[in-house]
Amino acid sequence: MDYKLHNGSGNLCCKGCSRQDNKLNTYDWLADIPGNTEESDMVEVQFKNTRKGYFRNSNKITLEKGDVVAVEASPGHDIGVVTLTGRLVPLQMKKANLKPDVEIKRIYRKAKPVDMEKFHEAKAKEHDTMIRTRQIALNLSLNMKIGDVEYQGDGNKAIFYYIADERVDFRQLIKVLAETFKVRIEMKQIGARQEAGRIGGIGPCGRELCCATWMTSFVSVSTSAARYQDISLNPQKLAGQCAKLKCCLNYEVDCYVEAQKRLPSREIELETKDGTFYFFKADILSNHVSYSTDKNFAANLVTISGKRAFEIIGMNRKGVKPDSLLEEESKPAPKKPTDLLEQESLTRFDKRRGNKTEGGRPEGGRGEGNRGDRNRKKKKKNGPGDGQQPQQGGQQGQQSQQNQQQRPRRDRDRDRERDNKQRGGDRPPRNDRPRNHNNNRNGNDRPKQAEKKQGE
Repeated sequence: MDYKLHNGSGNLCCKGCSRQDNKLNTYDWLADIPGNTEESDMVEVQFKNTRKGYFRNSNKITLEKGDVVAVEASPGHDIGVVTLTGRLVPLQMKKANLKPDVEIKRIYRKAKPVDMEKFHEAKAKEHDTMIRTRQIALNLSLNMKIGDVEYQGDGNKAIFYYIADERVDFRQLIKVLAETFKVRIEMKQIGARQEAGRIGGIGPCGRELCCATWMTSFVSVSTSAARYQDISLNPQKLAGQCAKLKCCLNYEVDCYVEAQKRLPSREIELETKDGTFYFFKADILSNHVSYSTDKNFAANLVTISGKRAFEIIGMNRKGVKPDSLLEEESKPAPKKPTDLLEQESLTRFDKRRGNKTEGGRPEGGRGEGNRGDRNRKKKKKNGPGDGQQPQQGGQQGQQSQQNQQQRPRRDRDRDRERDNKQRGGDRPPRNDRPRNHNNNRNGNDRPKQAEKKQGE
């Protein structure tokens, strides 16, 4: 089946996919290449459990992944499902280490309805046969366990999968089974890992067992893999559901072995002026080592990096003892935090203003300074000799003098400095300019002098 893309760039082929209900499924990434099936006449066919076979398509039958075919067997024929065709089949045969002198059987035809009826009849007898076989092995006192039974597609042959820790003489068992079931008997020994993969289950990690999903080849696992990773040698935690060491112990061993080369040996002791430190534990992946002042238990633990440990080892070889295991780090000066949103603050203008009065203007701000300037200009125009409004000027001077006396001295000095800045700095500072004996800023002493002259 092809799915057409809407952008017109081509077709999305799903021939390489199949039912992902078995761990032996292989993705054919060359399935959408024209002429791929014609490149090789070899076909990969899958049967029950982990059994696979490679057959020759001598009749040039058009086969695709997922087709049910009848293949040659000894004796009779068997029923299987096509899992791979084309150029990838010779590569899979090479991966399976098939010898070139092995006789390769051929594919007869696509399965017919009659073939499927015989196949389902044979499959229906597998469970009952396994139960009866276990009872027969128990009566014969054989130290073995019948794990599964697989009937051939035509029902003329049965494969018995068994598990045994020791060598078992099952010749008498084969005679009894042949007389009981009237089929050809084949015994096949499997390991505990293969049985766990056939049964399936959930591992301690919460996921489905690796042997039941994607693992096809099983490698022996030793306790040295746990030692390299600093895992506690607890049999209950290291064993899987098959009662063997977990296969996942081998996944990260190479990474730990490579990382451990960057750490010093556990037998080396570090000498400092404070005393002798012994290896306690190591965090291999983070490249950190913890040392203790006592060999047997944790005392005064100090954790340093592997680089620092090698530095101290080099110093000890030269006869130099450092003050401590820890590195002397120079602390950088703390940086002032920068506020990126300072310009966007709503109160950024309030910081530059003084406190406001009830009228809305700053205390002693521009309003009062301008009022004082206007008073000075009026006094200059009128002059002390004019004598037109001496009483009015005297009243204004008394009012301003009372206002100035009511305000604190600090506020008055601040107002004078602000007025100087607003006028451009033409007015000398308060300490340099001559002071009036009356401390009157608005020049109200002139009317008083005029009154003295009139009195004379």
